This record gives sequence, C-alpha cells and structure tokens, in this order.
Amino acid sequence: MKVILAQPRGFCAGVVRAIEIVERALDKYQSPVYVRHEIVHNKHVVDSLKAKGAIFVEEVDQVPDGARVVFSAHGVAKSVFEAAAARNLPVFDATCPLVSKVHNQAKRFVRQGRVLILIGHAAHPEVEGTIGQIDAEVHLISTLADVAALDFPVDLPLAYVTQTTLSVDDTRAVIDALKARFTDIVGPDTADICYATQHRQSAVRDLSRMVEVILVVGAKNSSNSNRLREIGLEEGTPSYLIADASALDPSWIEGKETIGLTAGASAPESLIIEVIEALRRIEPVVVMPMDGVEEHIQFRLPAELRA
Repeated sequence: MKVILAQPRGFCAGVVRAIEIVERALDKYQSPVYVRHEIVHNKHVVDSLKAKGAIFVEEVDQVPDGARVVFSAHGVAKSVFEAAAARNLPVFDATCPLVSKVHNQAKRFVRQGRVLILIGHAAHPEVEGTIGQIDAEVHLISTLADVAALDFPVDLPLAYVTQTTLSVDDTRAVIDALKARFTDIVGPDTADICYATQHRQSAVRDLSRMVEVILVVGAKNSSNSNRLREIGLEEGTPSYLIADASALDPSWIEGKETIGLTAGASAPESLIIEVIEALRRIEPVVVMPMDGVEEHIQFRLPAELRA
C-alpha cells in the first residue's frame, strides 16, 4: 500500500509560535502558566502542554491574581485584554500575526467610515475575537444567501475581511457576489489571506487526483481540518477526519492501494507518524512524500520570551 503525504501539512507558523509561547513561558516562569481557551484546536497539543504545567481556563476571571496568562492563537476581543489589565495580570498574546493583521485591516476600514462585513463562521473563536476587536457593528456572513440578505444601499461604502481559516477558494464566490451587488466595496488583497490555509487546501486538491482515499488528521472542532476533508469529498475522493490513529477504521482502506494522508494546521507531525504505523499494522506500507510548497515562514516571539 502506498501512503502519499500531502505537502504542506500540519503545523503552520502561527501554531508553532503559539505553542512555543506557552512552552517558553513555562520554562522561564515555571508552572502555573494559565491559557485562556485551547491554545490551538487540538486535544493532543493541549494535553501535552497540560503535562508540562499549563492550566487551561475558559475566562480570565478564573486566573489567580498575579498569574501569567496566554491568549490563544485565534485572537481575543478587546474586552478580554481589558479584563486582564484591570487585574494587572501579565499577558502573553499568542494571537497569530495573520489574525492580528485581519484585526488591523478591519479597524482601518472602519476608520475610513466603511460598514464592515466579516466572512466567517459564527461561534468560531477567531470570529468572536475579530468582532470583539472592532468598535463598530460587524456584519457576519458566510454564504451567498447571506449576501443576498444584506439590507444596504448599493452605493453604501462597505469593506470586508475574512476568517483566516478560510482560503481564497472558500471565499471567492461570496466576495464576487459582494462586488457584483455593491458599487463601493473594498477588501484585502488575496495575498493577505492566510497562506497556510490556501497551501493545505491546494495540496489536498492535488492529492485527491493521486489516491483512492484521504485521511485528514485533525480535531473535530478545527475549522481548517474539517475543510480539508470537505475538499477531498468535493474532488470525488472518499475522505475521513480522524483525531489520531485510534480513530482509523480499517474498512475505509480495505482493497485500496493508494492512501493520501494530510493534517490540519493545528495537528502535530507525531500524529501523522502514528497513523502511518497503524496502517503498517494492517499491511506493508511505502511512504511517498508529495511534491508541494515548502513553507519557511517564522513569526517572532514576544520580546520577553526570546532566547
């Protein structure tokens, strides 16, 4: 059985930075270091950090006085920063720089007097954080029907930004519909959309033409991991999202000669290796990395945590 590994796959630079912030804070200040919400959407990552001494909480008011707190890679509302500042809690902000870029773009559009539209998924932590960063009403949409339902004059000055875990492909139809309906609308350049999301989705589209089934390693609450599975299905390839090797159903690969394997941006490479070992227990495996984009982007850590 051939196992073809998508390239790129797994951790993106924003996830690497977020995890390293927690690890370095623990190394420098010792446990406990508190983390508000999951640092990234992956239980294995969270459990690993818990084992090192990180304590995960839902809200800042659960953090003891004087304790250090890390905000997750998804970003948080201004009210969360204000709640920490009111108690003089030392904060390490692990918000992905690309998410912060969306926040800054949105604020700039609002300062220009434009009504802001956010393309994203309701209840996603990144969306909640972005809305909470803006001192104006934000109109959340995700579908073409949502565009049709917007009750604005056609010439009203508008602007849009997008959730970073949506790719250029994911948002193209909605953005085209906005531009077709409204005469004065602006948004970020497509180059500003998260590179990691687009790269991983493009890799799955290429992978689907090479394999009979695709396994996506990632958490059920990971937006980008779910989207990778959906893309495989859209391309006509049976595709399954698994949290780890224990979730592998041998019936999925029965009689198959070529298996595609990828991982969402918050899934560690160790889980990919475990899935390969699980496949080897079913039958002999040859692992073949796919040609693809090599990512070399790194994001700077907070100054206090740099070596």
